[in-house]
Amino acid sequence: MSLRVAVQMDPIEKINIAGDTTFLLMLAAQARGHQLWAYDPQHLSLEDGKVFARARQVSLRNIQGDHVTAGEFETLNLGEDIDVVLMRQDPPFDIAYITATYILETIHPKTLVVNDPAAVRDSPEKLFATRFEGVQPPTLISADPVALRDFHARHGDVILKPLHGAAGSGIIKLTAGDRNLDALIELHASISREPLVLQKYIPAVSQGDKRIILVDGEVVGVINRVPEKDAVRSNLRVGGTAVPTTLTERDLEICAKVGPVLREKGLMFVGLDVIGDYLTEINVTSPTGAVQLKTFENIDAGEHLWQAIEQKLSTNKA
Repeated sequence: MSLRVAVQMDPIEKINIAGDTTFLLMLAAQARGHQLWAYDPQHLSLEDGKVFARARQVSLRNIQGDHVTAGEFETLNLGEDIDVVLMRQDPPFDIAYITATYILETIHPKTLVVNDPAAVRDSPEKLFATRFEGVQPPTLISADPVALRDFHARHGDVILKPLHGAAGSGIIKLTAGDRNLDALIELHASISREPLVLQKYIPAVSQGDKRIILVDGEVVGVINRVPEKDAVRSNLRVGGTAVPTTLTERDLEICAKVGPVLREKGLMFVGLDVIGDYLTEINVTSPTGAVQLKTFENIDAGEHLWQAIEQKLSTNKA
């Protein structure tokens, strides 16, 4: 099966292929004989009910600085010219991001969009995790200062983070009795109308924050991200270090609860964040960690994804 694949992503020339999951997914597609086009989200258009993208056909090499040859821009009708769209631009999960999901929703599933754009829109990563009972630490999502202060008083050490933040941005640890909460609430309210997230601090974060990759609801593999000494953020973009790890019985229990829902919603490529015994986030926009997984375990999440995509398209045709 040879597919025509369009990838909605950040500028391909600027990516760091040493750790870029999107590039790994594209390399896997190319190795399987699929044709690739890349386009920026701002080059997506909806006209008279049809979805177009001004895109360039690309050929990839695993050579940093010389990793792509791109053709001339051409206008693709994503509903007719393309078999699969990978929606892989980085957050923020803002109105522009949400608008892109509305546009791509008009062609899905005739053109398979991965992940399902309506499901991405309806599954904000910190909110989505709250629907699975018994797997999260105590968590509050609110813009109400009274509720936030009460949660802090009851749970002592907590983590504060913006609801739609990404890559560790804006994450702060507050100790029991910390007097900075009110000022932080005011600061956040001055720049955003979004609620905040307060989550009971999990000391096990010092041992790392696991990223478990699932494809079509099934576990593919896991890495661990260890924060710098005395830090609470383990994200690789803010200084965390990726190391090998293994799945525990608790990890597998969490995946067994979440996986079937992911498959039902069409969320084919997902990263779960697990600290200690707790699920903290379900990453559905552009989850990372696949490069490190391949480095540590020689597990190619891209191969798993394209096998699942090809199987889904074959089943749909049948």
